[in-house]
Amino acid sequence: MTHDDERSRRGHGASSRRGLLTGAGRIALAALATPLLIPRIAFARGGGGGSQDVLVNIFLRGGMDGLTLCPPYGDANLYSARPSLAVGAPGSGSLAALDLDGYFGLAPGARGLLKPFQDGKLALVHASGSPDPSRSHFDAMALVEHGTPQQPIGTTSDGWLGRHLRNTPPLGNGPLRGLSVDWSIPLSCVGGPLMAAANDPANQPFPGDALSAGRRRRRLESMFRNAHGPMHDGALNGLSMLDVLATVDFKHYVPANGAVYPGSPFGQGLLRIATLIKAGVGLEVFTLDIDGWDTHIDMGPVNGVLHTMLTDLCDSLEAFYLDLTSQMHGIVVTVMSEFGRRVAENASGGTDHGHGNCMIVMGGHIAGGQVLTSNWPGLDPTKLDDGDLAITIDYRDILSEILVNRLSEPNIDSVFPNYTPTFRGITT
Repeated sequence: MTHDDERSRRGHGASSRRGLLTGAGRIALAALATPLLIPRIAFARGGGGGSQDVLVNIFLRGGMDGLTLCPPYGDANLYSARPSLAVGAPGSGSLAALDLDGYFGLAPGARGLLKPFQDGKLALVHASGSPDPSRSHFDAMALVEHGTPQQPIGTTSDGWLGRHLRNTPPLGNGPLRGLSVDWSIPLSCVGGPLMAAANDPANQPFPGDALSAGRRRRRLESMFRNAHGPMHDGALNGLSMLDVLATVDFKHYVPANGAVYPGSPFGQGLLRIATLIKAGVGLEVFTLDIDGWDTHIDMGPVNGVLHTMLTDLCDSLEAFYLDLTSQMHGIVVTVMSEFGRRVAENASGGTDHGHGNCMIVMGGHIAGGQVLTSNWPGLDPTKLDDGDLAITIDYRDILSEILVNRLSEPNIDSVFPNYTPTFRGITT
């Protein structure tokens, strides 16, 4: 295992923590030299007025295996390459794939996607991903989140979603535009206006002794009100976040349509996001991550580790879909990973770092009920990209179409610099 692999196994900290240790969060904390302002803040830059869908952007850190999530069971090469790990064709047993279109299926753990797929509100985008050839978790995540694959790391310091937020006016007049349900904002949101982060939005009181909270808060506001740039924005955004979250009754929230969210951090994170969307507090962008997809050993696609992770992911997405069915016309959810896994299984019952993968896209104006491909490359050994599923749909194509058609993005060239996207018909 490489040092980079081990860093990824410890979580997405390498990339996410960089967002925490730069910008306003670090500056404000250093200025305070006290834990009064918790490290859940980002920097802001302003905005105007307008309307757009709410975006929920989910990152699966570690390299999720798209060939298990959505197996091309119609390709016999899958079973040659993975004699012990491939999900069986529909009808081959209790742990077989769920059929989608006669060629692609869903892993048993991904059963939760079936309802929104059949309702035409969820699509899977296969053989998709970042064209950069890197198999380093750290580099691949950074390039994907900066939106600059195949360009040198450091080409830009902000993220694709941060640039989008700078380009577009806010939906309302609230003090925040976006929230990362994590300890810090991800690289994709760096540079975005009015962003904040909260690991548990339902439990974010002003830190420290409640008796002195008012006095300490006034002191913080006084210290940073006349500051400039990141210190001013970061500190006041952190306080604004606490104010916004304090207006929401998380404790008494009841999901609609019998939706049951898993008790996992991811399931509960989506529950908090649903609560905030229904509360109408003006947040436009949410981000949420799941770590641990680096399944080199004992992958367990139908009855082990990967099966458990897919079940958590997909059951949570199903609960979110059911809960927000009546609001789904104004919501879009995107799910992706930094890269996929190799087609062939390894000698340790797992798969190593690959290339092409499978995205999940869900929403009221998503052209769902399909596995979207473009010149599907197949798994014939002669068609692979150095042993990996080839990429025929750039992830930026999917995100660009969503940003332009559903989030009112006026300047997609600045969101993904030096790239001309091809719209694939993912939106309606």
